[in-house]
Amino acid sequence: MTTRIISTILLVCLLSACSGPKYTIDDGRKVNEELLTNITALGAGEHAVRGAIVRTATLKDPECSTQWELPFAITSSYDWSKDDRVAWVRGLGVDERLTVIGAAPDGPLQLRDKIVEIDGYSRENTEKMLLELVDLRDSGKPFDVKLSTGKKVRITPIEVCRGYTRLAAPNTPKAQDYHWLMSIHPLEVAKANLTDDEALWMVLWTQGVAEEAGTRMKAYHYGTKIAGAVYNLFTIATGLKGAAIAANAAIETAKASAATATSAVIKKQIIDKATSMAVSGVTDQVMDSAQKLARMKALDGMQQAAVNRGSLSGVSWIASTRFVESDEWAYAKMEKLNANPLAGLTLNQKLMDQGLTANSMALDPERMGAIVKLAEGNGLKGEVAKILQGIQSEDILLALADMPLATSRDGFSYEDMSGNTSNQNTSGGLIESLMEMPVASAKAK
Repeated sequence: MTTRIISTILLVCLLSACSGPKYTIDDGRKVNEELLTNITALGAGEHAVRGAIVRTATLKDPECSTQWELPFAITSSYDWSKDDRVAWVRGLGVDERLTVIGAAPDGPLQLRDKIVEIDGYSRENTEKMLLELVDLRDSGKPFDVKLSTGKKVRITPIEVCRGYTRLAAPNTPKAQDYHWLMSIHPLEVAKANLTDDEALWMVLWTQGVAEEAGTRMKAYHYGTKIAGAVYNLFTIATGLKGAAIAANAAIETAKASAATATSAVIKKQIIDKATSMAVSGVTDQVMDSAQKLARMKALDGMQQAAVNRGSLSGVSWIASTRFVESDEWAYAKMEKLNANPLAGLTLNQKLMDQGLTANSMALDPERMGAIVKLAEGNGLKGEVAKILQGIQSEDILLALADMPLATSRDGFSYEDMSGNTSNQNTSGGLIESLMEMPVASAKAK
């Protein structure tokens, strides 16, 4: 009798294992190392950014437009190939289920938690689950989720200033776009090992873009269309391969645009001006050689940041005309949150040291000059000098005065919105493309 009972139990267990869903495990196989590195960077960035988003909720700024956010970031390997799903498990513990890859300190969910039910709604199709989560987030009302452990957790959306801060997907790490609804930052920003204050600067700056450039962007490219499913998925889970693949055409167009006329002209200006500076002996000959090298590296990095800013097109270009104001917006909000208002400078320095300049957190000459002037006006000249590694801000600003500004193409005007995009992609950009794209598996209750 005992043997028969044991056999029955084993049979039931085997049948249950066969009939239940199977999730990817790390079986030790070789994976795409570049993808794995990008996945790890995404996790580090999302974790830092999510805590910063929660911090901004305490601002309660009555003057900014608002939206709802969650105190955690999630993704899934649902659409990825088998080898790439193993990379997700190895990098962040992500499988086909909704997995937490970033969480605010003391938040309701922890890293690697897996959500299997959202307010009573459960589907094997991850996209359907995510679209349900989007609806619940945007309702602003508390709701429950069930974890793979069986634990139920109450989630309360948080209200913040408009402007989702999102990172590029690991299979399109260089993507960037700036919009009044959301900004997508290249993954290289996350590789700078963001501190809490640097992540806060990034989030506040993104919100500043929405506030300071929103009117201009809407005037340039605005319609009454309702955001599509792919856009909604991107606002909730940037690591989804499907959303990134759907937008790949827009990314490639933007990359091609950045590599053509505008950047070529800017680079030639920089080379010509740098040659002129060298011949005329602008660099102080009595400078220590190490300081000379640091100074030239700073100049080169800021000019490359200017190339990046100057290569933006469509709605992103309109946003770029207000990047200085976005910096000032972030600076003021950092002070209100008792955070380091110079975090934008420290982040810039880390990016420059690693040669990471193809992003909006790397400061070009115009933005560097404005932030330095603002900080020194607030009595922070000594702190600025330390961040700039001992180089006097006067020396840098004097040299920059003779350098071309990639951001100063034709002047902005509401009368001629397309004046600066004659040699570029004149579409709305990546985020606008996401808004217009349908997703095959629309939500079905």
